[in-house]
Amino acid sequence: MPCPCLLLLLGILVLMAAAAPSAAELVRNPRLTAPDGEALPADWSLWQPPWEGARCTVTPTPEGLKVTAPRRPFAAGGVQQTVSGIVAGQAYAVEAGCVLSKIAFPLQAVTVRVDWLANEQLVHPAGMLAQGPFVSGRQAAFRDVMVAPAAADAARVTLEVRWPQGGSVTWKRMSLRPTTPPSARKVKVGTVYLRPSNSTPEQNLDLWCEQIDAAGRLGLDIVCLGEAILMVGTDKGAVDTSEPIPGPSTQRLGEAARRNRLYVVAGLMERSGSDLYNTAVLLDREGKLAGTYRKVHLPREEWRSGVRPGEEYPVFLTDFGTIAIQICYDWFFPEVAGIFTRKGAEIIFAPTWGTTFPDKDGMAEGETVFRVRARDNGVYMVPSVYDGSSLVIDPLGRILASNAGQTGVFWAEVDLNAREPLEWVGHWRSIGPRDRMPSTYGE
Repeated sequence: MPCPCLLLLLGILVLMAAAAPSAAELVRNPRLTAPDGEALPADWSLWQPPWEGARCTVTPTPEGLKVTAPRRPFAAGGVQQTVSGIVAGQAYAVEAGCVLSKIAFPLQAVTVRVDWLANEQLVHPAGMLAQGPFVSGRQAAFRDVMVAPAAADAARVTLEVRWPQGGSVTWKRMSLRPTTPPSARKVKVGTVYLRPSNSTPEQNLDLWCEQIDAAGRLGLDIVCLGEAILMVGTDKGAVDTSEPIPGPSTQRLGEAARRNRLYVVAGLMERSGSDLYNTAVLLDREGKLAGTYRKVHLPREEWRSGVRPGEEYPVFLTDFGTIAIQICYDWFFPEVAGIFTRKGAEIIFAPTWGTTFPDKDGMAEGETVFRVRARDNGVYMVPSVYDGSSLVIDPLGRILASNAGQTGVFWAEVDLNAREPLEWVGHWRSIGPRDRMPSTYGE
């Protein structure tokens, strides 16, 4: 399930976007009431798989439309309705609610799907999935604002239940109304390419603060610096450059962040009591320490030097969205980006000593791996490296910004509210988490 902070943020954004003057309800019989003796609510038709052995039972009740499959744990079913009068480019508020009983995985089990139609043909085979369910006790709600694509003249709304596994879902309401379009959530995201040489930790800190100032002149919201920024290009090691966090370096970096009113991600060696960590810090627009991430996956050079692995995968709520940080060798392990994304991260920053070279000799190099991590999870990836290219990569794996051999700050403006679909699958960030099968993964 997504993290609570992301659910709260999404809920606030959606409600703000939907706070337009009341508009006409387009769904007929939005309360799903059924005439006495009828098998389905008026104006709704049954949706079910063609395979009879995989069908849920759909029954109107005084409480709502109940969907069950007591002897078919992997059954599916629901109801749908085609709504006319859709205007291409118009925004629509989508809201639905249901009651869950003994549903172990609500994200997997209940879905509100909107299929846009043009001349009775699907505009996209996957349609769009409404944000949710937002679950509180047994109550589950869906809230979203969708914009009808070009050429759309109708929509098919479907209330789906998948694999209730002994539980039940009772749908209570479904609404589709014209509303004001959602606001874009644009963020200027930057990364740095800088590899000091013949330097000292003190000189390094000056150089990195200069890059923060450059990011400020560009008007960026956040910028990612490299890994172990006091150590690279010096003759010092991890122990020599370690310091407490917060400490002298976070104070200097925080002053630069505050001066430029932006967030800063930076890698430092952390001394904590008797422990040594490879740590990345997040500094907010006021220069305060907003979070830390301790590198979990350690290559031989680090653990043999006494560096201790971290044990947690935190995400951080900023004023523009939810972010996470990984460090270098973490990118070899796909679980890292997957965990961060399932916790709600929209952008993953990656201070990285290692490489993002393009592929060579048929082998997948770092550039491809970072692009695949972004694509796998529907998340932006932003590595800052010392070999290869520092990059900003979008959720479809496209490189939006690259230093291409140059030193300095490189950036792209992204819209965190954009939902660009894959050609057949649809918007992966909406679909991928629902289609995971955690009960099969085991260790």
